[in-house]
Amino acid sequence: MTTTPEMDGLLKRLRGGETGVLGELIDLNREPLRRMINLRLDARLAGRISCSDVLQDVYLDAMQRVGHFLQKPELPFQIWLRMIASQRLVDVHRQHLGAQMRNAACEVSLQGRVMPAVSSVSLAACLTAEMESPSQVLMRKELIERVETALEAMDPIDREVLTMRHFEELNNDDVAEILGISKAAASNRYVRALKRLKEIVAD
Repeated sequence: MTTTPEMDGLLKRLRGGETGVLGELIDLNREPLRRMINLRLDARLAGRISCSDVLQDVYLDAMQRVGHFLQKPELPFQIWLRMIASQRLVDVHRQHLGAQMRNAACEVSLQGRVMPAVSSVSLAACLTAEMESPSQVLMRKELIERVETALEAMDPIDREVLTMRHFEELNNDDVAEILGISKAAASNRYVRALKRLKEIVAD
């Protein structure tokens, strides 16, 4: 992940023992985290849990676990923060949805960790969100259904790669590290998923 001089300076201070700068670092990464959470927060929780609620919990979790981050100097801060957000989302879903989360499609298992799977419904809505003209709006419902069907047919990891690259704006190296796959595999999966979606839209 790309960093800025400001972030690099804060990370240096954090590793030097100034844990008070953690809040500033989280603020600098708030928008990427918000995009990730919005895509993965189950629609059934609308009205009960907001993205801001989850972000607040992520901040508290990060404060408690900052020592673990400091013990792993090779781990990029943004990826560590994303891992915490993933676990928080899993906990939120299990707490509020309980047995309804037993559907395997709700979670993805990666390297011994579990993360909330991106919803094909929310992803399809994002992919068609720019259709605004009257004629496009009429087409949107049918297109969403077709895109949802295509996304459901994809391997869950392919959906995750597509989401991370296209909507979370992560680069290929970050996606490979998060998913625990090679850079070549991450790139191939992205190209394959994107090609399939383009074929559907073209039709």
